[in-house]
Amino acid sequence: MASLFTAVVVLAVMSSGLCEEKSFLQRAGVGFNGRQYRSLLTVNNGEAFGNWTWPEMCPDTFFAVGFSIRVEPNQYASDDTALNGIRLICAKDGNRRFLYTIESHAGYFGDWSQPQYCPTGVLSSFQIRVEPHQGFFGDDTAVNNIKFRCSSNPVLEAPGMDWGEYGHWSQECHGGGICGIETKVEEYQYGLDDSSLNDVRFHCCAKSQQ
Repeated sequence: MASLFTAVVVLAVMSSGLCEEKSFLQRAGVGFNGRQYRSLLTVNNGEAFGNWTWPEMCPDTFFAVGFSIRVEPNQYASDDTALNGIRLICAKDGNRRFLYTIESHAGYFGDWSQPQYCPTGVLSSFQIRVEPHQGFFGDDTAVNNIKFRCSSNPVLEAPGMDWGEYGHWSQECHGGGICGIETKVEEYQYGLDDSSLNDVRFHCCAKSQQ
């Protein structure tokens, strides 16, 4: 079970430099996996290596409003893995001063990118860029990049790698937003060809009607 931890993240600094607006960011892990969801958002171009791992969910009434990725840059003559992990950032009712993160299982290569956020609204659909299987002697990277569409319509593209092509968009999570994540990851291959993240699916939760 992933451990809970708390960090303080500076979201914005006023141009005057006189004060800072801070946000508290806490790792949710599997602590909220009992949350009910309406559907799973999937795509059909993921790769076949590895296994589906555990889901992680935003707390009740929280939805994903941003994300960051773990990506390994081009290794040139060495083994490439490209996208290794996706971290969702969850907020409640547009209030971004107290946030949770969820990520399911991530690969071990590369660094986490700076977070990207919807200007307003929540993450509502996604699309992945995937390099198909390169054959027995090829270097497989599987998932290279991801795009999210916000419910307010902007599209956010992660700073991933460029191998492969984008597939079709997932279905839209109408009347709610993305609230959970589950990854398909190939575990470390101990000197053989690593591909790390091969596929991902997201949970769609409805917003409560009040």
